Amino acid sequence: MIVDHRTYRIKPTGMQKHLDIYGEFGFAAQSRHLGKPHAYMFAESGDMNTLVHQWVYEDAADRAKRRAAMMADPEWQIYLKKLAESELLVDQRTSLMIPTKFAPMK
Repeated sequence: MIVDHRTYRIKPTGMQKHLDIYGEFGFAAQSRHLGKPHAYMFAESGDMNTLVHQWVYEDAADRAKRRAAMMADPEWQIYLKKLAESELLVDQRTSLMIPTKFAPMK
């Protein structure tokens, strides 16, 4: 199992608009291909304007296959266009994580 841990910085005061765009144009398409996220949350304190989400895959091949299908989805492409037009995304970091044996994910 691997976890795709994604951290995004959103322009100040832009979080709600970003979430609205994702909710309207991105969530259904992404969930259709990747399944429901393990987590999808934003910062209440600390690094404000930060959004984190996590997606769980069997392995790297499973991740590549599902993400390729998502990228080929016209609905996902509409979301990406809307996101780019919004100019709200400041930074993105992606880490592929492996759960430890003593604290497995459920």
